Parts: sequence; structure tokens; C-alpha cells
Amino acid sequence: MSRVIPPKKSDSMEFEKALEDIRNGKPILVYDFDDRERECDLTVASQFVTFETLRMMRKDAGGLVCTTLPYGKAMELGLPFLSDVFWDDVEKYPLLKAMAPTDIPYDRTKSSFGITINHRDTYTGITDKDRALTISEFAKTIFKDADKSEVVEELGRNFRAPGHVHLLNTSERILVTRFGHTELCTAMMYMAGVMPSATICEMMGDDGGSMTKDKVKEYADAHGITLIDGSRVVEEWKKFVERTGLDV
Repeated sequence: MSRVIPPKKSDSMEFEKALEDIRNGKPILVYDFDDRERECDLTVASQFVTFETLRMMRKDAGGLVCTTLPYGKAMELGLPFLSDVFWDDVEKYPLLKAMAPTDIPYDRTKSSFGITINHRDTYTGITDKDRALTISEFAKTIFKDADKSEVVEELGRNFRAPGHVHLLNTSERILVTRFGHTELCTAMMYMAGVMPSATICEMMGDDGGSMTKDKVKEYADAHGITLIDGSRVVEEWKKFVERTGLDV
């Protein structure tokens, strides 16, 4: 019989520090898995995103800035997976059927991409200030303590689509069928007790590929940013769900 080896005390402290950093609006880094993307994402709670956050992601990370939301919330409000929008229009645009994302090399599920949005108070939507406004106001709107009809009305009044902020919908059961950064980082938001939307951006290297984990570790140490492994997120998430009874 295999035995469970308890995490080192330092590991527990590091994980708690990551959660505390999230609560304080600070970024953390999350590595997925050696057998998946093998990438690190810089992530921060969407509700705390500022233009300084976007500038940091653009200059230090360099990947695609995206904002996550839980599957249940997306379906409740009518924010679909983009692949479903495309699939529903294949009779008019047959090429969309041929281009369906059925062969993603690191993922057996469909793409997590949702629609793209801009806040209506933005200009082009792409500047750091514009995207920060879109992201922070989107998070505050979708988790507003109000009737669904009121939230939907507010989304339509204050946001337009398409835009420059990419939404990512989690899988129906977080970290059960899909183990991407969308799920890993959203799970971290739940565990930190903030609005469960993460804004994420992949760390890119100078060699044309993703930044290696060793290089990310150097960056994290130099900037005082906590780096967490996906396997640790999954481990802590299972305990969190068991303890809280959360069903997302």
C-alpha cells in the first residue's frame, strides 16, 4: 500500500504565501505539468488588476493576457465557449467545422477560449489602462450580488464584444477533466477567497519558445514572486473541495 508523504512545512508556508499574495492583489506564478504545456503563467486576481499589472504582464511575461471565469457562471450569464459559437454557425461558414479544435496536442478537451470583450468606456481597448478597466470591471460585474437579469443587463450596457480581453471558461468541474492554467489559476482564486476570476499570461522566453521553468524560477526569485507547481494546486484543491463541499 502506498503512503501519502506529507508536504514539507516550507512547502505549506509557500503555498499559504501564494494565497496571501493573491488576497493582497499581488501576482504569483503557476507552472502546469511536465507532461502538459510545460509553461508558467503569471497570474493575479482579476478584481485587483491595474494598468501596472497589465504593463508587467506585457513586458515581463509576453504571452496572451486572458481572464478566466468559472463554467457555471459563464453558462448562467450566457458567455459561451468560442468553439461552440463557431460550431453553431458551420452551415453558414463551413470552414469553421474543418477548423474545429479537435487536435490540441496537450489537451483532450475543447479549447477554453470564450468570447473577447472591451469595456464601453475604453477607446481602442488594447492599452494597459483600457484592458485593466475591462478586466477589473468585468470581474466585479459578474460576481455582483444581484439577480442574474440585473447582471446580464449590466454586462450588455457596459461591455461590447468582440474586444481585446480574451475570456477563458473553466471546464465544468474544475481540475477533474481539465488541468490547464484556466482551471489551476481559478482554483487558486477560490482557495484565496477572492472573486474566482484569474487574469493570466504565459511567460515567454527569448529563444522563440516558452520560458523554461528554471528561468522562471530565476525571475521569481529576483522579483520576490511565489512560484507554485500545478501538482500542488491539484493536491490542495482536492482538500479544499472536501473541506468546503464546493461544487464547481
